[in-house]
Amino acid sequence: MKTLLPAVAAALVAGLLSTAAFAESLVLYTSQPNEDAQATVDAFQAANPGVEVEWVRDGTTKIMAKLMAEIEAGNPVADVLLIADTVTMQRLKETGYLMPYKSPEAAAYDASLFDAEGAYYSTKMITTGIVYNASASMKPAGWQDLAKPEAKGLVTMPSPLTSGAALIHAQTLAGIDGLGWDYYKALAENGATAAGGNGGVLKAVATGEKAYGMVVDFMAIREKAKGAPVEFVFPAEGVSAVTEPVAILKTARNPETAKKFVDFLLSEEGQQVAVKMGYIPARDGMALPEGFPARETIKVLPVNAAEAVKNSEADLKTFSGILGTN
Repeated sequence: MKTLLPAVAAALVAGLLSTAAFAESLVLYTSQPNEDAQATVDAFQAANPGVEVEWVRDGTTKIMAKLMAEIEAGNPVADVLLIADTVTMQRLKETGYLMPYKSPEAAAYDASLFDAEGAYYSTKMITTGIVYNASASMKPAGWQDLAKPEAKGLVTMPSPLTSGAALIHAQTLAGIDGLGWDYYKALAENGATAAGGNGGVLKAVATGEKAYGMVVDFMAIREKAKGAPVEFVFPAEGVSAVTEPVAILKTARNPETAKKFVDFLLSEEGQQVAVKMGYIPARDGMALPEGFPARETIKVLPVNAAEAVKNSEADLKTFSGILGTN
């Protein structure tokens, strides 16, 4: 008995220490690529030793379907969402699923990059611009160049039916004077196509199947750095942007840890993680990744998240009526 008691005591102490080591936990649902999601979680845990993070990754549409099914079943699992766009977050806010949180880090951000009530915060800037094959005869500088005769039949873009970023891009350009839906009609008349996601567009341009495309910035810049024969342009008229916002669910089981996660992503340290991944940081005063121009030269076009939510269905129908339903 005397021999057994110390062993039992040691086992109990080990169990307590193990429990204490992960006294905090967090469940993250994200649409980040797997590699980026792991890097984000690793950096957060390094800055917050003892926090256990479980993460689930899928495209924003599938992540939202999973979350809504859980909510309907009365058992939402996630504490925190880190997904592609503010329009989806705005929809969640309007339906009462998000917990407002006023992060002290927000002082370093432009007010347009977070919800005024603290429902969600942008963590990076993923813009959509023009990618073109290095051998293309025309070197485009703006959106209107893609509607010129030189680009006839040579332009492709992701479909808003597949890509959330593509929908926001279309909604953004549709709201700009001098572009609008008439611009998309001009593209269609010039033989432009819309299908699939950003990856397919980049591949089509890199292989020379198409000369020009609309694509998210980091994909083209990464591929160019790897030797692909592509160039990327931030058009003179401006670019649309998805900002990978983070938000805490109202049903979060670990709200205090969730707040730490939000603060970390918005901090200088967290934003440096985004830079290392090759993204434009949302926080003011941060250097951009290699391959990007100076931030002040990139004009980001405005989009009203609440209006975008209201008009999404109609805008999808309008786009499909112009460029098809692929």
